[in-house]
Amino acid sequence: MISKEVLKRIQLVVLDLDGTILDDNGNLHPDTVVLVKKLKELGVKFSIATGRLHNATVSYAQTLSIEEPIISLDGTLIKNYLTDKIIYQSAIPERIVVKAISLADRYFLKIALCHGDAIYYTEENSLIPNLLEKFGAKYEIVNSYNGIINKTLEIVMTSDYSNMLRLAANKLSFPFTFGVRTSFYKAQSHGGIYYLEVRKMGSNKGEALKKLCKHSHVKIKNTAVLGDWYNDKSLFETDALKITVANAVPEIKRLSDMVTKNSNNEGGVNEFLKLLLKSKS
Repeated sequence: MISKEVLKRIQLVVLDLDGTILDDNGNLHPDTVVLVKKLKELGVKFSIATGRLHNATVSYAQTLSIEEPIISLDGTLIKNYLTDKIIYQSAIPERIVVKAISLADRYFLKIALCHGDAIYYTEENSLIPNLLEKFGAKYEIVNSYNGIINKTLEIVMTSDYSNMLRLAANKLSFPFTFGVRTSFYKAQSHGGIYYLEVRKMGSNKGEALKKLCKHSHVKIKNTAVLGDWYNDKSLFETDALKITVANAVPEIKRLSDMVTKNSNNEGGVNEFLKLLLKSKS
């Protein structure tokens, strides 16, 4: 059980979306909306930290009346949706984006460039919207990547030939390429499809939380973070109060200060929000 003293000092709550405050259909629990608004009335600030693109978070932020900047694409962007002010952006160096496009052509891979507002693809990569697993993302077709290479936060390549993706991953890794990290994995909902994601080194939710706290003038120890998945690990390695839901992966549960009895489909986060509200009342 979390002590009342610890709960009373919480000034900022940072919420993961998918698998945490959203159910498997992408819906907010009605009680979550009510509890967040009550806590806001008592001075508690709220933000979001998600793997989604920024534009795919805005509707939820509006429903929850969130006013703080939002962490999106796993920490590569921190942006205030109300003012469009960018607090932090971790764009991939242009030379690496150019190299990735060249490798995709060489190894017959589909490629897309992710910005904060949309995922861009060319006609040659027209299958991208059907292949990528990006919740709520906006897709835009462009004639060429030449005009949008800058401000690329993430490169995504996909293929049903894992060996070709691994070749590209190797060329985008040390010692051939510096300053980016690659992530190779198999699709969950598309059988036989593999993905390669490329982001600038040092971009994660935990580092973004530190920047958000500094911007919001809140100490990390006075912050609570809620998450459920592997991409939340860096959040759960900070000095924040760490809350997870019953459906979370074991690694996140081990790092948590509280595991709710209910899952995301049953509004599990409300157990913590009720405790927080009680401590503030």
